[in-house]
Amino acid sequence: MSGTSSGTVLHLVRHGRPLVDPSREPSTWGLDPEHVDGLAALRGSGVLPMGARWVSSDEPKARESAEMLTDGPVALDAALREQARPAGWLEDYALRIHRSLVHQETSAAPGWETAASTCARVAAAVRDHRERAAADGVRDLVLVGHGTAWTLLVADLTGRPVDLAAWERLQLPDACTLVGDQLRRRWGAWRES
Repeated sequence: MSGTSSGTVLHLVRHGRPLVDPSREPSTWGLDPEHVDGLAALRGSGVLPMGARWVSSDEPKARESAEMLTDGPVALDAALREQARPAGWLEDYALRIHRSLVHQETSAAPGWETAASTCARVAAAVRDHRERAAADGVRDLVLVGHGTAWTLLVADLTGRPVDLAAWERLQLPDACTLVGDQLRRRWGAWRES
């Protein structure tokens, strides 16, 4: 990421624990009301900046997470959605995600969006949000979204291979920070503060 957007600090937030319903597409899941304590802990941790611009995936679990993390306005962006997957995909979940992250041009299972397509969509949206934030003089941009999408994005922004171990360590919720193309706060570090 070069140019004016490199001065904008990017805070990526993975949504809180969803209420899983295998009969419905994951993009329709909301938060599990029994497991919102992690969002309260993240909000109280002090790692998410005050006065930031907030943008969230329009999926319910991400939007609801953003609404629990800030009292300010949250813009919604469908381009920040998670990798598209049909209902009933939970079998062999980790294996399919790994396959998707390693073989990005190939669908990991019938009906799955390729990781390459997810990355292109999400990276283009993030570039646009960063550029607009920089043009408006916004220093901090908080984006609330999804684990696979953010894993692909971090690899794209840093120019490094996808970090499978980082994906495996992701929590619900979780957060990381990038300054320019450098990862400054790794996933999970906010829990250690």
